Amino acid sequence: MHDSILHILNTTKTRIQAFGADVHKEDPQPQFQKRDFIAAVTAVRADGRVPVIAEVKPASPGKSFRDIPPAVAAELAWEMEEAGAVAISVLTEPGVFRGSLENLNAVRKTVCLPVLRKDFIIDRRQLEEAESDLILLIAGILGKELDAFVDLALEKGFEPLVEVHNREELELALETGTKLIGINNRNFETLNIDLATTEELAPLIREYDLDLSLIHI
Repeated sequence: MHDSILHILNTTKTRIQAFGADVHKEDPQPQFQKRDFIAAVTAVRADGRVPVIAEVKPASPGKSFRDIPPAVAAELAWEMEEAGAVAISVLTEPGVFRGSLENLNAVRKTVCLPVLRKDFIIDRRQLEEAESDLILLIAGILGKELDAFVDLALEKGFEPLVEVHNREELELALETGTKLIGINNRNFETLNIDLATTEELAPLIREYDLDLSLIHI
């Protein structure tokens, strides 16, 4: 795995160690009602449009970043909703990607769309930090623990989006209860992007009775 990814995982572990046994949600929403992402995508497709998940992403590894506080994140998300996005993805990894749970909460309070929390989930306590409609689970990081994390996400009311990059990871995803599989064209070993990954894996996903498969570049 590339040094950049290992650095993110190590800093995530350090942050989680500060949680202790219990985690209190940031600004919890007492009457949280999950927004149906699959229904939203189905409606967009029925209308003849291509479903697009827009993203609030302050930074990427090795690139310049934009300071995006919660108020700005909310404004960006509102503009994305007005432009026709089917859902909003919000980076919450605070180190390399400069994301935050505060941004996630601000976005979900502002838009009516389903909201995806995008982070490096490696500990069950992270599922207690904040509420979102969808949560990203990366097969290449969770490995054999993926099935347990999918089950826990479903139990807590999240729609898990499982990210895969190769056939082995896809097989792990297909053995879980997820309805959503996303193909990541970026190789975590080299950080190179190869669109042939989608060309190889997408037909394999479509052989199964999944409600939806997502392709992101």
